[in-house]
Amino acid sequence: MTGSTEIEFAASGRARRRSVVNALLADRGAMLVVAGLGAPSWDITAAGDCATNLPLWGGMGSAAMIGLGLAIAQPERRVLVITGDGEMLMALGALATIAVQRPANLAIVVLDNEHYGETGMQPTHTGHGVDLAGMAAAAGFARALKPATAAEIKALRQEIHTGAGPVFAVIKIDAETLPLVLPPREGAYLQARLREAVLGPAAHLA
Repeated sequence: MTGSTEIEFAASGRARRRSVVNALLADRGAMLVVAGLGAPSWDITAAGDCATNLPLWGGMGSAAMIGLGLAIAQPERRVLVITGDGEMLMALGALATIAVQRPANLAIVVLDNEHYGETGMQPTHTGHGVDLAGMAAAAGFARALKPATAAEIKALRQEIHTGAGPVFAVIKIDAETLPLVLPPREGAYLQARLREAVLGPAAHLA
């Protein structure tokens, strides 16, 4: 899958989320991508729906741990989790588990608009100083980043695609509302197509 690696910025001075996602997923090859519920799922779909995407319609707080499971099960593949600040705040314990497991092929990117976008744009704790990257570093992530410039985001992209993980990054993004680009709705279908993309067609029972 190809795409633009240019990073756009809004009048707020923060990156525009879909340009960030497009850049991170450009020329992704066989990378597996898990997206937290809401905007990250819409954004990976806007970048191009494919069988190696796993957008989460629900299960808030589970994106990082699903990514860990995939990374352990498929150590030869890159695994990228793209999620939001609200979803990540529900899964802080996952940071400790991932840091202990140290999967070299896993990266987690938090798109932080400091709001719960799916429930009415209520403010999250990150808007009051809570530092998710600092928490990841304290848990034991050797790479806990806060890229803010186009050059830093592009460097993160390179690290996600070729560097040694686990990598954790928080990107402050503009709290914009964009048109929805919805993935398939059926969770069983999304799981099955990812499984087939990774393992091949399931053998039919006799």
